[in-house]
Amino acid sequence: MFEMLASSGLRPFRLKGRELLPVVQGGMGVGVSAHRLAGSVAALGAVGTIASVDLRHHHPDLMARCKGVRDREVLDAINREALDREIRQARTLAQGRGAIAVNVMKAVDDNPHLVVQACESGADAIVMGAGLPLDLPDMVADFPDVALLPILSDARGVTVVLKKWLRRGRMPDAIVIEHPGHAGGHLGATRLEELNDARFDFARVRDEVSVALRGLGLSDDDLPLVAAGGINRHERVRELIGAGWSAVQLGTAFAVSAEGDAHPRFKEVLAGARPEDIVEFVSVAGLPARAVRTPWLERYLQREESLKRKAAEGASRKCATSLQCLTVCGLRDGLSKFGQFCIDSQLSAALKGEISRGLFFRGGASLPFGAAIRPVRELIEYLLTGKMPAALVSAEASVPHELRTAMA
Repeated sequence: MFEMLASSGLRPFRLKGRELLPVVQGGMGVGVSAHRLAGSVAALGAVGTIASVDLRHHHPDLMARCKGVRDREVLDAINREALDREIRQARTLAQGRGAIAVNVMKAVDDNPHLVVQACESGADAIVMGAGLPLDLPDMVADFPDVALLPILSDARGVTVVLKKWLRRGRMPDAIVIEHPGHAGGHLGATRLEELNDARFDFARVRDEVSVALRGLGLSDDDLPLVAAGGINRHERVRELIGAGWSAVQLGTAFAVSAEGDAHPRFKEVLAGARPEDIVEFVSVAGLPARAVRTPWLERYLQREESLKRKAAEGASRKCATSLQCLTVCGLRDGLSKFGQFCIDSQLSAALKGEISRGLFFRGGASLPFGAAIRPVRELIEYLLTGKMPAALVSAEASVPHELRTAMA
């Protein structure tokens, strides 16, 4: 793959002394990006990311041990055991190539222990979003060789993190800038109305971060930036890296790959979604989110206002799974401005392909290969070189010109 990179004229992504392909596979939970996807991406020389939340669903023996258990500490320990297994399996697949990252949501209550577990299990990098990761350097103090990549969306957040981390003597090894107007899952804006605010534009963020770096006595070379959200074409990759970005991150395109860890029906839902099928709403974590309007989500959105009114009247519930997974949960804590559903139950149903019950997070952009499910090798090759898989080119060529024109 590095031969393709050289011929494309794109630069490698340098991260903590590693020379990598400038492609990062985003972390997607619950269980959507586990060892098979992350390990396969890393084996090609890119960054594969395991989402740390509730990976036990990939391990029947761990699920059996959870049956009837209501003790949160026991459940957390089982989830960390699942994370350990997934990292080790991913590293076996990668065979020393690329990098294995672990995504840990700041909004998840067990985030400090998940970070330490990831480091102990051999992760090469920690990626943290869904909140400002101000204390991440403290969590990894005993693991100086692990790269740290905060996920942020605007220059203000970057500046806050830089100042806080520099006081601790730590610099981010890279920062992922995720545009909330395009990305899937939880988004880096405080309100739905802000998703397309101009402060999130990639060019503006890059310029403002450059100013902030100079104000701290640093240069652009000191902080690699990774663009995330809405990136679905080789031309866009070339444009961003040509403008000074170090790498690009994609989520949905990898989720629907042949190596993706979710059920085939999960991939079909994401790959087959039309623009009108994708909707934004407020998650139970209090953050804007983007997903496919499946039967469950349609029913929820129809009841959302009445559920929020009940929460405003003082209604709250015990955690349905006993995980207490979020630090703040709209359903459990009776917060009327937050979503009112169990996110772990809905995301784990999606992982299993249960269309009637699942919450299927998805980015807003079209996919590089349309509804086709293709290997990660072909996806990375397309992103780097613009070469489409031969099977897709042949399929397109077999469609009459008049029909292709009508479909365009």
